[in-house]
Amino acid sequence: MTETSPAPPILVAALYQFTRFDDVAAIKAALLPLCEAARVRGSLLLADEGLNGTIAGSDGGIAAVLAHLRALPGCAALEVKFSRTDAMPFGRMKVRLKREIVTMGQPDLDPLGGVGAYVEPADWNALIDDPDTIVIDTRNNYEVALGSFAGAIDPGTRSFRDFPAWFRGRREALAGEGRAPRIAMFCTGGIRCEKATAFVRAEGFEEVFHLKGGILNYLEQVPEAETRWQGECFVFDERVSVTHDLSPTHRAMCKLCQRPVGADGCACGAAV
Repeated sequence: MTETSPAPPILVAALYQFTRFDDVAAIKAALLPLCEAARVRGSLLLADEGLNGTIAGSDGGIAAVLAHLRALPGCAALEVKFSRTDAMPFGRMKVRLKREIVTMGQPDLDPLGGVGAYVEPADWNALIDDPDTIVIDTRNNYEVALGSFAGAIDPGTRSFRDFPAWFRGRREALAGEGRAPRIAMFCTGGIRCEKATAFVRAEGFEEVFHLKGGILNYLEQVPEAETRWQGECFVFDERVSVTHDLSPTHRAMCKLCQRPVGADGCACGAAV
């Protein structure tokens, strides 16, 4: 009988939920001590529009925090992506109040009412393999540099705030002539696409889709033999990036610009 290796002890949960909170200060006041008591570390952002973050800890600790979060208004179906690692990827627990849980700088945008159609990972390959589909990576340039889906457009943005201006600048080219285009978008865990697809639909494009659960959900569910993913997926913790089986790469991070260091050093030119 072949023995299987024990699972890495640290459970990592990347999560988000768009909802309406009336008193985020009260939510923070209860949430931070709960996380600390459960020995969970990481970062959670709270805003009037919902919550977003990544936390890590024991299975029991993560379960306790998720149970609390799912009891919040509108969070019963909280979107969570799990992975495991051998070492705690965070130094402490932070709960912060923000204006947006993912900053796009479009205050009138409603990700609850205008989001694009969700596509399950099992159906994603067929969508992006269709030559009539325009595939757009909504992540930042340093994330795209580590990996992306084959054939996806890289906007080259340094920040998610830059995406609206990029899209408006490419609007005519993307629209083309004749039939309205089919646009498929993706990001790490799905949260940026909640806003990006709502924005694109508000710009007048109707046939807009996004990968449900993002790249991490795709890598978890789609066999590597069938993947359209190329390279690594950047994650916002000390693992830096993960491979197709969600194993951490522990790449070096530049101390100056806080970006992952490539094989030829950091793009900012700093000595590593």
